[in-house]
Amino acid sequence: MMWLAAGFALITGVSRADVLRVGPGRDLARPSQAAAIVQPGDLVLIDAGEYVGDVAVWRANDVTIRGVGGRAHLKANGQNAQGKAIWVVQGDRIVIENIEFSGATVPDRNGAGIRQDGTGVTLRRCVFHHNENGILTSSNEASDIVIEECEFAHNGYGDGYSHNLYVGRVRSLTVRSSYFHHGRIGHNLKSRAARNVLLHNRIMDEVDGNASYQAEFPNGGEVILIGNVLQQSSNASNPTILSFGAEGQTHPRQVLHVVNNTFVNDRSSGTFVQSGEAMDAARIVNNLFVGPGRVLRGQGELRSNLQTDAPGFLDRARFDYRLAAGSPALEAGVAPGDWDGMDLLPATQYRHERRASGRSVEGRIDIGAYERGGEWSLWQQPLRRAQPASALVAGLEPGDFVFFLASFEGTGFGERVPGAHGLKLDLVGDVWLVGVRVANGAGAALLDTWVPSDAPLKSLSTQALVFRLGEGRLVKTNSVTVSVQPD
Repeated sequence: MMWLAAGFALITGVSRADVLRVGPGRDLARPSQAAAIVQPGDLVLIDAGEYVGDVAVWRANDVTIRGVGGRAHLKANGQNAQGKAIWVVQGDRIVIENIEFSGATVPDRNGAGIRQDGTGVTLRRCVFHHNENGILTSSNEASDIVIEECEFAHNGYGDGYSHNLYVGRVRSLTVRSSYFHHGRIGHNLKSRAARNVLLHNRIMDEVDGNASYQAEFPNGGEVILIGNVLQQSSNASNPTILSFGAEGQTHPRQVLHVVNNTFVNDRSSGTFVQSGEAMDAARIVNNLFVGPGRVLRGQGELRSNLQTDAPGFLDRARFDYRLAAGSPALEAGVAPGDWDGMDLLPATQYRHERRASGRSVEGRIDIGAYERGGEWSLWQQPLRRAQPASALVAGLEPGDFVFFLASFEGTGFGERVPGAHGLKLDLVGDVWLVGVRVANGAGAALLDTWVPSDAPLKSLSTQALVFRLGEGRLVKTNSVTVSVQPD
């Protein structure tokens, strides 16, 4: 890990290939024109607006495709690429940001916003709605799928075979800070990946949704859910919320860790967690189960969970499942431990819509997806070349020291922080110390900096470490990923 103290200017000079600009009045008026000429390593910037009936196949590797000036909206309008999707992504290691996909239909009833056929894709701040599948991936055991701050809504043909998100047999699926709702008869999230990590997401039917499972892992594998909110409505087409191994536990490792999630069942009966029958490990810890039904079917260790009809939510009718004073979930949890080097203690919590905030635990951890009074958040201003930029951490104690960090290599499971009792960053790759500030009397720490004119047009991930003198310990905030825009 690289710890540098000279600021943002030290993270310039990263070279890339061409920048292709797409939009009305430009040489490339439609995304499909860029897809036809893009080369490996290029950056494609698509102006905000609607692109109706424009479909494409992306074949080049290592390409970043980004909506700028707002969200670029791809409306299928009866068109499809290769009989599969609005976009067919065949290139490897593709990054797609700030794009909206809607209306995908094909004759075999599984038209997707994106059909992922390449090896590895990262999606950030994208929206998929009213498609027959939101995303449908091919099977590729070398492929890693990463989804951050995305929304999947009203996808599915309605026959139970298409879903908001359907991930095939890939190496891994990681989903953070995303919002899944109103899957049409199919599942809100279905994955056959060997390893699945879901961190602080909102997965719901809400009032009138009729999805089947909220999350299904039909072949088992390694499944880790931390800090998610899952709810099924009275209209849900399946009584089980979380399902594991229903079609056969075919992966070599069979592991299920369900930690500090909030489950709400608005049906008259049901099952919250369906585990497998031949498990290498299965732990159900610190979860809040609200409503009727059986907590667990199948194998698993139940520890420090709470099932109740009176959870003490701030506003259950509006799906605000944060805890109010007097909730029986307050300070009722235990330390969840770790698994295979991954700390299972939630460091962040979902913040609507499609964001995360840091989760600070004082004393014993609260049960469920939210910590009462323990929310702090990192906010990062959008970045533009040759312009000032700011980052802010709020919800602190006056006098807290805040270390602002950055990386151009994204988020994941980063390195341990020296001397911090096993604390791991969410930032990966080379991490820079951009600046240090002290929280003011209002409990806020503001970092003002400058984006150099030659800053690379890439996504920059930031996170802060907070040091509290009175307690002598470091804790981390949520991570935020924003894009450097041209001047």
